[in-house]
Amino acid sequence: MVDPTPLRPASLHEEVAARLRTMVFERQLAPGEWIDELALATQWRISRTPLREALKVLAAEGLVELVPRRGCRVTELSEADAEELFPVMALLEARCALEAVQKATDEQVAALQVLHEQLERHAAAKDIEAYYRVNHLFHTGVQAAAGNRWLDRVTNDLRGFMRLLRGRQLQWPGRLEASIAEHRDFMAALLARDAAHAEQVMHDHLMAQLQALRQLHQDQPEGERHAG
Repeated sequence: MVDPTPLRPASLHEEVAARLRTMVFERQLAPGEWIDELALATQWRISRTPLREALKVLAAEGLVELVPRRGCRVTELSEADAEELFPVMALLEARCALEAVQKATDEQVAALQVLHEQLERHAAAKDIEAYYRVNHLFHTGVQAAAGNRWLDRVTNDLRGFMRLLRGRQLQWPGRLEASIAEHRDFMAALLARDAAHAEQVMHDHLMAQLQALRQLHQDQPEGERHAG
């Protein structure tokens, strides 16, 4: 559903970009979907100029593709993209985990414990959508606790692409239960301040997600296989 809230004139294209980014991450605009610029401009009561400027911003981020003479569509990750993306993200998130354990304040640890408790509840309820949302907050919290601006910069860039998958691997039978078990292992390492173990747990956590995604692809009919 399109957000009907009127947009402010100041920094309009930035506001439009933020709204479009949210729509992509929330799958209100699905992977591969063509964006109806006229419809959005009409619904948001803006001209197409700031909308097109916003789409250029998202194209630079890799979230949409500008196709000459056809328009703009949401980026759709292929199986090959996932195979290349997850190992790189595993390295980055593992480093975030290691530095977070080394540097996290008591307040940051407490905040991660609160998020973990929410994950436990959502996992017990088998609420994949709620689990996915809190999981994103948890991983960004670990990244923030690492306190490394260079690591933050590159991880943020790739995390946007991970969000295009929207936790799809959690649909694989048993993956939700495995995921929360991996989170428990990480929390134990965090509380023990065992940075090396936290690093390994987080790396394996990301690679287990890739394995679940592979299993989902294998179970799909050939014509429906894609990572998004």
